[in-house]
Amino acid sequence: MAKLYIHPLPIRIWHWLNALGIILLILTGLQIRYAGLFDLMSFRNAVRLHNWTGFFVAANFLLWFFYYAFSDRIKVYLPELNPRKYFPAMFRQVYYYAYGILRGEPNPYRVTVYGKFNPMQAMTYQVVMLVLLPLQFFTGLLLWDVTGFSNQIDMLGGIRIVSTVHMLLSIAFVAFLLPHLYLVTLGHTFGAHTKGMITGYEDVDDEPANAPAAATAPASSEH
Repeated sequence: MAKLYIHPLPIRIWHWLNALGIILLILTGLQIRYAGLFDLMSFRNAVRLHNWTGFFVAANFLLWFFYYAFSDRIKVYLPELNPRKYFPAMFRQVYYYAYGILRGEPNPYRVTVYGKFNPMQAMTYQVVMLVLLPLQFFTGLLLWDVTGFSNQIDMLGGIRIVSTVHMLLSIAFVAFLLPHLYLVTLGHTFGAHTKGMITGYEDVDDEPANAPAAATAPASSEH
């Protein structure tokens, strides 16, 4: 089993700060939405903490964005544009998660330095990080100052539309978070992936799986 340097330090810092921010946003968002039913603090403090945490997560997102945009690690997020390659690989991954893993079959995807996401993860992360998260920042910014952004809110159909979109996106992030936490436990040991996000190194099988590995990934580890 080889050790590969999968998670560079800037990404590990971003990841853990982002995790803390997302948890705070979910908790304060629940209190704001369901005031009286879910109370951790005063409503006023919940709104303040929610707003400032939103700005913090947005600033942290810029760390993630600029790191990937100006490093060769951007290859991690480059989509596979050939449907003849992408869809068979994705279906193999779906089969593995739905059935193969229960039979003890090996993961059809072999992680590499520049290919840490399997086909399912790759598409999901591209949508979450490049579409849903920026859209959530935008709707959150509008809701932060409904008076100052009244013209923009009216152009989008009104405060109810913007608020509903913000809420639906929040639900989507929670729906993403649950399987994310489950998949974190599917390493060689229960805490292997968590340890990898702390140290930067992931344990990877020496022998490639039966299915093709990430096409763009180098075979050697990085230090």
